[in-house]
Amino acid sequence: MASFNPLKIGNKLKRQSHQLKVKKQKENTKRDDRLRRRRTEDKNPSLREARRAKNVPATIESKRTWDEANDEEAESRLGLSLDVLNPKRRRVEGETLDPAEVIPEEHLEDGEDVEQVVAPDTDAEADELDSMLGSESEDEDENEDGAQLDGKQQLPVRAPSEAPSAAPSAATAATDLNLTPEALMQRFPSLFNIPPDKDPKVLITTGINSTLHWEAQLLTSLFPNSRYIKRTAHFHSYQYSVREIAKYAASRDFTHVAILSEEYKKPKNLDIIHLPDGPMFHFSISNWVEGAKIPGHGNPTNHYPELILNGFRTPLGLLTAHLFKSLLPPRPDLQGRQVVTLHNQRDYIFLRRHRYVFRDKRGTEKSIQGTDGKLMQGVEEIRAGLQELGPRFTLKLRRVDKGIQRMSGQEWEWKAHDEKVRTRFSL
Repeated sequence: MASFNPLKIGNKLKRQSHQLKVKKQKENTKRDDRLRRRRTEDKNPSLREARRAKNVPATIESKRTWDEANDEEAESRLGLSLDVLNPKRRRVEGETLDPAEVIPEEHLEDGEDVEQVVAPDTDAEADELDSMLGSESEDEDENEDGAQLDGKQQLPVRAPSEAPSAAPSAATAATDLNLTPEALMQRFPSLFNIPPDKDPKVLITTGINSTLHWEAQLLTSLFPNSRYIKRTAHFHSYQYSVREIAKYAASRDFTHVAILSEEYKKPKNLDIIHLPDGPMFHFSISNWVEGAKIPGHGNPTNHYPELILNGFRTPLGLLTAHLFKSLLPPRPDLQGRQVVTLHNQRDYIFLRRHRYVFRDKRGTEKSIQGTDGKLMQGVEEIRAGLQELGPRFTLKLRRVDKGIQRMSGQEWEWKAHDEKVRTRFSL
């Protein structure tokens, strides 16, 4: 008997009907297999764990390669892909224990028994758009914490801190800036030796003949204590260079200068200068979305935000993390409940700004479960709601200059496009 070829069915409607029947049959077979596997794994949970351990996707992040370097001078080289935050590396560089002093239980910290935080049900939280407003209880807490002096409220003194983030993987782990190598700190003393009680002051400007006046104003709401100054393009006026602008800003107690460039009337580049003598960082901008175009967005307030830094692990990544840390005041206003997140993944820095609120769990929401399938302790009746404030955009570091550039033959500390291996990242 000759084999049946559905592609040779002459009638178009019958051919389409046959294809739909085949597709539906495949979907029913996959659904039956999935339900059968679920019933089997419910009886024997070890089968589910073995299947999940076997079906881990192989991503570029999991195949990431690192450079080998053990001396302290190598830790200050920005071109090396060196995992400074690796616990095993810190243990090797620390005090060496004798074989008799090694305790096996201490080496279980890097194993697979670390609890993971599973994100809550975002479908139920997406409907709550007005839950980010302040409450009366928060105003009472502010009156209790602050003291009234001359009719003005004095904020409590807090220690400098960055908001930690609990992340399940090493790629999204919170960056510990206290583990910065000493050689890197000696190489960039102006960026690392900032007094903890000094608040940043940022001057924001654009390129000549720029149309990004509104976008530059949005950056003033993102970085506290910032001011936007337009660069005139009049024919008879003097056009100041970047070096002259930096000298002007340094003489007026500015700590940073941010220059926003455009392409096709959209933000394209962001240059940040650490005053008075650099270094200067060059970033490219993509996926710019202002807060007004984000569904369910909120309006930012004048409170100092908290800072979350994720995924910065190499010497160049720690240098970039310290730059963003210096752009925000070290003591955030917790009553504002605003947080700025800088998440590094595959050398792309995703910047987001949210307002958070803690609320009670609704009856229709599911409980948070751990990796073992059991309910997490302590968060049974608590949910965290988020409302994005904007703007949101993605940064990619292109070059780090020694001083303030804009001249031919400028010396640079690090430059991109030198590495062609896809599994080797710089941040």
